[in-house]
Amino acid sequence: MNERLTTRSDYAMRLDRVFRWLADHLDDTLDLAGLAEVAAMSPYHFHRTYHAMQGETAAETVRRLRLHRAAVELITGELPVPRVARRAGYGSQEAFTRAFKAAYGVPPARYRASFVPSPTSKQTEDAMDTTTAYHATIRETPALRVAALAHSGDYINIGSTFERLMAMAGGQGLLGPWTRSLGVYYDDPASTPRDALRADACLTLPDGKLPSGELQVREIRGGRYAVTLHVGPYAELHFPYTWLYGTWLPKSGEETADAPSIEEYLNDARVVPPSQLRTEIWLPLR
Repeated sequence: MNERLTTRSDYAMRLDRVFRWLADHLDDTLDLAGLAEVAAMSPYHFHRTYHAMQGETAAETVRRLRLHRAAVELITGELPVPRVARRAGYGSQEAFTRAFKAAYGVPPARYRASFVPSPTSKQTEDAMDTTTAYHATIRETPALRVAALAHSGDYINIGSTFERLMAMAGGQGLLGPWTRSLGVYYDDPASTPRDALRADACLTLPDGKLPSGELQVREIRGGRYAVTLHVGPYAELHFPYTWLYGTWLPKSGEETADAPSIEEYLNDARVVPPSQLRTEIWLPLR
């Protein structure tokens, strides 16, 4: 058993190098032979090993991360759609439109219009109404013991940190039916420079097991939380935060506790399309 765990841990470390490389080279052309070299594996076996351990191919990982970034860029409205398409790795806007619609349920132009209405027209019926889209309940939550991997920098890139966390945890035999996936966010992205943002990517730990290496044991605070559910892409998570802090909290009579906000990811981005992702946001209360 120990030898098998050692082998799994070794492969996890190899994939960790791949995730780091992909995060830093998301705009580069995908080269499976090059990724195999990063992983110090034979090109003949890298692809199958990656798929078996991650549940998707390296190309699918890159496509998912690029489309997530594209969704964020469409919401912010800073780049024209053709430029967003090129950054996502598509040679034509038509190909990008097909891929984005398949993943997000609507074409990119319509997706953008839902959040960035034209200054010359009224907001469309499809536009996000952050005052009515959410509901909050107050929940008493026990403390959770987790394995945490630190993330620094823009929160939209924490997906790569979770990829590394899953590989490391799998290599250490820490994954199982008990596993819950959570993010701990220490800073406000509206008031903190992107490169100074801090978070932890976390997985709940089974009883009697401890992580090693870069994974640290943390305890997520137990106590009262205001919890709201967001259904949809991770790129839209700032909307429930805006509603919680700007609408719900002032009317609730509650006060926030001196603790970070938590996100719990209730399903797997590798399995369900972005439109079906379910994420709980926990606002700590006194």
